[in-house]
Amino acid sequence: MPSSTAPARPGGRAQATRATLLESARTVFAESGFAEANIADVVARAGASVGSLYHHFGGKADLYLALFEDYQGRQEARAAAAVRAARTQGTTGPTELFLAGAAAYLRGCWEERGLARLFLAGGGPSGFELIARRRYREWTRVNAALLRADEQPMGETLVLVLTSVVAEAGSEVAVQENEDEATRLADEVVELIGRISLPR
Repeated sequence: MPSSTAPARPGGRAQATRATLLESARTVFAESGFAEANIADVVARAGASVGSLYHHFGGKADLYLALFEDYQGRQEARAAAAVRAARTQGTTGPTELFLAGAAAYLRGCWEERGLARLFLAGGGPSGFELIARRRYREWTRVNAALLRADEQPMGETLVLVLTSVVAEAGSEVAVQENEDEATRLADEVVELIGRISLPR
């Protein structure tokens, strides 16, 4: 008969350590930027060892890239959840679905403004710009499918323009001085995009 007090799986502890290191890195990188951030500060804040950091991430550059991937994943999840919620409420028009996702993305830029500012400031590790560009292209492809770009003239170009507008707006939302200003800007951007002629 199996014991009811089986030890916790090692994977759970490893995941917890990884998450703690990421949270610490988020604070240290946001305060100091990539170039000035110190691994010793990250592990001290996390209450971990340098060895555990290198075990999970391989170094400062990999830690920064992991932060970026996690941030992008959360932003994508926010947008996808907003689109699903809109569909559940009966929304079917491509424009309205895109706007729901864009609004959620912009809210995320404010909620995680420390990371948004960090990644927009530049100065990341070698190769970061290529990785960021790849994620941007993936985001554009998702938007193209949502907006049915292949069903309209210049659809791909329109999607590129709209995705660029949302990305740039996210940059501005992240640097606003307070939540009211960030919300106002995000709402106005979504409203303006909604006025552009899109398939409904």
